[in-house]
Amino acid sequence: MTAGIATLIITCPCALALAVPTVQVAASSRLFRQGIIVKSPDGLERLAEVDTIVFDKTGTLTTGVMRLSNHSDVRDDDLQFAASLAVSSRHPYCQALTAAARAKGIQVDAPDNVVETAGFGLSCTTTNGEVRLGSANWCDVSPQIDTADTSLWLAKPGQMPIGFSFEEALRDDAVDVIRGIDQSHYTIEILSGDRIPAVEQIARKLSIASWQGQQTPTDKIAHIEHHKSQGRSVLMVGDGINDAPALASASVSVSPSSAADISQSTGDIIFQDTQLSAIPELLRVARQSKWMAMENFSIAIAYNAVFVPLAMMGLITPLLAAVAMSSSSIGVTLNAMRILRR
Repeated sequence: MTAGIATLIITCPCALALAVPTVQVAASSRLFRQGIIVKSPDGLERLAEVDTIVFDKTGTLTTGVMRLSNHSDVRDDDLQFAASLAVSSRHPYCQALTAAARAKGIQVDAPDNVVETAGFGLSCTTTNGEVRLGSANWCDVSPQIDTADTSLWLAKPGQMPIGFSFEEALRDDAVDVIRGIDQSHYTIEILSGDRIPAVEQIARKLSIASWQGQQTPTDKIAHIEHHKSQGRSVLMVGDGINDAPALASASVSVSPSSAADISQSTGDIIFQDTQLSAIPELLRVARQSKWMAMENFSIAIAYNAVFVPLAMMGLITPLLAAVAMSSSSIGVTLNAMRILRR
């Protein structure tokens, strides 16, 4: 009877049950202190398996704060009309266009019938026909027109499209973060809906060899699904409305707190800082969490391998069994708390 009771106490699976949850709680606590919120319960678990990292460009690798650079070439009435459409969108180009108009003292009022098509642009119906503000393809810009330096177009019925050019800057730590990610372990890519020359320029600054521009939300999903079909695990980092489908398609997704609401809702993890340093920290913590969970399983298995036979042979009393069982639970908890140290 005594040996049976001791064996039952020893085999209580507390240490085994605590092996993963203690690590997850400790890891989430460490990240939370740095302004990183893990929304998905298994987000870190999936993040530990990632081998491909796909970045959006605008608002993710760059600050997302644009400045209209060719305002002197645009008439005030055209700027006002474009800004009246742009004010309905959170896209960085649209926000820059609105800011440029207001800086000139132009009144900006949004029409009631503005429709935003993710990955393309905005449109509204006027008495003269449909007016569009967006990419060159969306605005049916003639192939004969040089679009290399122009990011946004305004197309009015019966008139030549009007181009708007913008300037943007990389996030302060973007170069260091990309260089700091172990590229022997991770494949890094850029998928952006922006113009190809603009994406190429950013990719060159960051020394990222694999990049694609003028990607629609459907293109981004297809690219990610292609990676997944080859057995790769994809981390998507994005912030725009047009990134939401790709974020949902990825194995795990991360968004900044400045992202559009739909992207924040879709993302598994949200970082609140303006710095990209959250990404390597996430990867580091995810890998550490995986190894610590395995260590905890090893502690639990070793505990059972040693003490169960002793209890069955009657060499351990119920009191000692209770002490041993509690010690194993404390052991895995203390081991998990090591991750709190940066």
